[in-house]
Amino acid sequence: MLMTNKLTLPVESRMQGDLHVRFGGRLWETYHRKVVRRPSPSLHVKYASEPLLLNVEMCDFIHDGEKVNRPNNAQEIYLKELGSESPMLVRLIMKSIHKQNKREVKHIGCKRFGIQYLLKGIYTHNGLLYFHTEIKNQSNVPFDVDYITWKIVDKKVAKRTAVQEQIILPLRAQNYATLVPGKKSERTVFTMAKFTIPDDKCLVVELNEKNGGRHQSFVIENEDLVRANTINELQVR
Repeated sequence: MLMTNKLTLPVESRMQGDLHVRFGGRLWETYHRKVVRRPSPSLHVKYASEPLLLNVEMCDFIHDGEKVNRPNNAQEIYLKELGSESPMLVRLIMKSIHKQNKREVKHIGCKRFGIQYLLKGIYTHNGLLYFHTEIKNQSNVPFDVDYITWKIVDKKVAKRTAVQEQIILPLRAQNYATLVPGKKSERTVFTMAKFTIPDDKCLVVELNEKNGGRHQSFVIENEDLVRANTINELQVR
């Protein structure tokens, strides 16, 4: 009796070269597809009903972006959620924004109960948006971050319960802060897919304190998004 083992890979890969996927079991079957006619290593996937390891770290391909840690056989691996941008470049851009620590936006923020939540900058590159935020704790009591929500709501209900709202989920976050000690501050860079806001709506960013009530929120208009600063790729490589 023939048995067919099927393996579903829910991740889109843009690796170039010969793609080999091998399905294991009692019988072996190999699927071969010519992706792009360029010399590069092949990808072999072996199926096992009881694998010894559930997680594999691809150290040869995923690294921190530093030249000294980049292997000689490294390739760019693209993820569907990031579009045509490589994860390595996205990380370098976020690190660069965080390191430069410029305040390009000076009119968006909120301050209550000794806590200040600011939007310091909006950037764009290759179909992605980058938001640079800062939490300042001017009190002596530590601020524990419960969660942060980004949602597009109608302007008429932005300060009340939103009936219709669209949640925007960040794709990446650099230095995501979960605790801000007293008299300290923390900054985070969020990466999101490109989007715009209709004229009758706005983007509301809400910062919620865990086991507390010092919640913060600020509003971003569409005119703020379209003024996003462009990223010079040569300055972050």
